[in-house]
Amino acid sequence: MSAISDAPARSKGRPLRPVPMLIFGSRWLQLPLYVGLIIAQGVYVVLFLKELWHLFAHAFDFSEQQIMLAVLGLIDVVMISNLLVMVIVGGYETFVSRLNLKGHPDEPEWLSHVNASVLKIKLAMAIIGISSIHLLRTFIEAGALSSGKSTYTETGVMWQTIIHCVFILSAIGIALVDKLSNDSIEGAKQAAH
Repeated sequence: MSAISDAPARSKGRPLRPVPMLIFGSRWLQLPLYVGLIIAQGVYVVLFLKELWHLFAHAFDFSEQQIMLAVLGLIDVVMISNLLVMVIVGGYETFVSRLNLKGHPDEPEWLSHVNASVLKIKLAMAIIGISSIHLLRTFIEAGALSSGKSTYTETGVMWQTIIHCVFILSAIGIALVDKLSNDSIEGAKQAAH
């Protein structure tokens, strides 16, 4: 009985054999990817500031519709930036190494229960939000379809709507599969007790 209770203690201090150490250490190859996403987020900050300046410079020249489209563009940049933060922080925490933020006043609430499954659902919801903003911009500009001044076609609007619906169905599918998986794990735990 003591051999069983001592096994976890021994495995913590025991070094890994070379092949498992190589496989486990390969997770650090993702670090440059996350650093690249941080750089991409910096580019989005520059884009946001450029768009904000453009809106400010033309505040008295733009129509209400143009201001609304510019603001939606700013919201789009912020939502993509939020998506980047979720991928960078959640992905690093889940797949590379712990950030050890316990007790830090700025620790994101969602980080305490993040795993690959939760991250997938959060990403799907963020993508739906971004798609919604794009679709809203399209609908606002679609009013000019009949005048011929729009950059969109009826077919383009239809395809954007269909793609948005596919995103929603995909997110529902991911959430459903996750729920079924969690239910079966919970059922197995209850059967074991």
